[in-house]
Parts: sequence; structure tokens; C-alpha cells
Amino acid sequence: MSEIKIPILDLSTEVELLWDELNAAFEAVVRSGRFIMGPQVREFEEAVAAMLGVKHVIGLNSGTDALVLALRALGVGAGDEVITTPFSFFATAEAIHHMGARPVFVDIDPQTFNIDVAQVAAAITPRTRAIIPVHLFGQMADMDELMHLARQRGIAVVEDAAQAFGATYRGRYAGTMGVAGAFSAYPTKNLGAYGDAGFLATNDDGIAEAVSMLRKHGSRRKYYNEAVGYNSRLDTLQAAILQVKLPHIPAWNALRREAAARYDELLANMPQVVTPFAAPEREHIYHQYTIRLKGVDRDRVKALLAEAGIGTMIYYPVPMHQLPMYAGQDWHLPQAE
Repeated sequence: MSEIKIPILDLSTEVELLWDELNAAFEAVVRSGRFIMGPQVREFEEAVAAMLGVKHVIGLNSGTDALVLALRALGVGAGDEVITTPFSFFATAEAIHHMGARPVFVDIDPQTFNIDVAQVAAAITPRTRAIIPVHLFGQMADMDELMHLARQRGIAVVEDAAQAFGATYRGRYAGTMGVAGAFSAYPTKNLGAYGDAGFLATNDDGIAEAVSMLRKHGSRRKYYNEAVGYNSRLDTLQAAILQVKLPHIPAWNALRREAAARYDELLANMPQVVTPFAAPEREHIYHQYTIRLKGVDRDRVKALLAEAGIGTMIYYPVPMHQLPMYAGQDWHLPQAE
């Protein structure tokens, strides 16, 4: 196989660009000796809250924990149902399972790959406690329709904004329209740490207080534990790295949109290629530029690109409802498949 000369992701350019700032941030943390909940954590939380226009941001050690703690703060538990998409990374469903609840998968919009709100409405039962839309590949779900439905039925919406930091819907940021927004800062994300990291955004004081307590083993004061919590704190080093990157996100997301527009232009005359649909009321940040192929063998195209030194990935090879743990359950989700 040929060497991949154009990888699907190359973080080295970003590192070179920020090298001096990153070194300074790293040195400040190391010299302080405050590796757990140092001041950089709070500074990062406040900076993100200001950018998103929310009251609270709580730094956590992963996007998965952001989902888990949001559901825990809402009181989701055994016997409850949470509606979500089958077309996402497994962490979305995994968080629901951790609560003892049941994920209810509904089909997706074939244009945006996001959850189909009409299917959500049909899936609501008396046991439905929450809905988790995933803003997939950097484009937000149809939040006006979803929030209208959720308000009508008295159901909480927790946004999985792991892939959508900086994306907007009618001028509102991903992660700010539901009762809480869960973000991942995994290294591959548009805003990525150099290890596991994540955070939660909310305007709800009660959720913010609960998540802040739960991330520290269920304690507000050290050794005075009020609940069985988690070890979910954001490392100070990761917060410092994210602080360095945060001011660059608007420009970096704009560059992604420019690159996507160029791809759209170059692929416009290829009927076998379906380029990403970007809804006009939503600002797509292109965490991934995802194409579909018509009338050609996908795996063959992937192999030919690899021979040319161009990296690609399949997102996602198996929709969640087809994973072994859901065998025997009767799901009819043709768009996700």
C-alpha cells in the first residue's frame, strides 16, 4: 500500500503554529504544581461560557462523561427511555446504559444524517425522560422543531455536541438550546486537547451544581461526599492547552468551511458523489466532510484513494442498532443503515 501523504487528520501543523503558546501554557502548569483543578480549569470554563453565551460550563474528562453526568443530574434511571440516533459514536448510547435506562433509536434525516424529528415524535412513550440529538459531523439537528416537540411533551433535551463546537442554528450555538450540551475535546475534534477531555454547558443552575459535585466524587468539599459520583475532572494541563486553542476556533472553523466549499466545487460535476448538505439556517463547521457514493463500490474508491496517498475513513461502518448487544430487537431504521 502507498504511503498516506494526505492523512484524514494531521495535528502537526496546528502544533507548529501554536508551539510557543503551548510551551508557555505547559510550563505555567508544571511550575505551579497544580495539576488537578488548577486555575486554568476555571479560566477555560469561563472563556467557553462567554463564547457560547451560557451561564455555566463545567470542565470534564470526556464528552462521554458530559453525557453521563447530564443524564444523572436529570435523574434518568432504571426503567426510563431516552430517544436518540443510531448513527453516531457509541458513547451516546453508552451514557444511557450507564443510567440503567433504555436507548430508543429513531431514524435519521438522509440529507443531514441527524435525528429525524418526526420519528422522535412517534417514539415518545410515558417512559421517555430525555432526547439526545447528535449534531453529527459538525451540523446541528433541526432544533426548532425538536425543542417545540420537547416543550410540548415536557421532555428534557441534552445535546450531544461532541462534533459541533462552534456550529450554530439560527445564530445559536450548538449545546446551548437544550437543558444541557455535552462536548468532547478529544484530540481529533475541532477544539481538541492532547488527551481525553470534555465539558458541559448549561443555563440551568441545578444541573450545573449537580455536575460540578458529581465530577469530584459527589463532593462540594473534599472528603465530605454527598452522593456516589465520578472521577470526571478536567486535567489542568488539558484545560491550559484548550485555552490556547480556543481563540483560534472561529478562524479554524471558517477555514474548514472554505475547504468544504472548494470540495463542493470540485465534485459538483461528478454525479456518483453526493456532497454534504448544509442547511441554510445552520452554520456547518465540517468536523468531517462526509460524502456518499452512488453506483460505485465504496470500498474500491477508498482503496484507490489510499493508493494515491489520500486518507479516508468510514463514519460509521455499523449503525448502533445493529451492534451485537441489540440483537433480537426489532428496529426498522433504513436511512441509518
